[in-house]
Amino acid sequence: MLRIGQELVDAMIAHARADHPDEACGVIAGAEGADDPQRFIPMVNAERSPTFYRFDSVEQLKVWREMDRRDEEPVVVYHSHTATEAYPSRTDISYAGEPNAHYVLVSTRDPEVAEVRSYRIVDGVVTEEPIEIRS
Repeated sequence: MLRIGQELVDAMIAHARADHPDEACGVIAGAEGADDPQRFIPMVNAERSPTFYRFDSVEQLKVWREMDRRDEEPVVVYHSHTATEAYPSRTDISYAGEPNAHYVLVSTRDPEVAEVRSYRIVDGVVTEEPIEIRS
């Protein structure tokens, strides 16, 4: 189960809406081993695409080094889907390289309602998990 603060969910949705019609992406860091998302880090979709995302490699290296310096890890890896449901695509699954992370998808296909879902993706196996949103 992903336990996450409302402000972090709101930040992911805001980032997804701001980058729409392109997919947005980023991470939420937390203390190593704590499974507690704390620090919101929006990133640039290097593809600038409505159907695909990829972290910019220079930015990703910088973000991961900063997390290392702060004894953090990516607790949440998030991105948006602009025209489809919030479910990992085959490409999303193939790129999932953080076995301890929660993979959160935000669908912005409906301009009124953002669909937010969380998954664990390990060795190509996708398992949806509940989200507990804390105020």
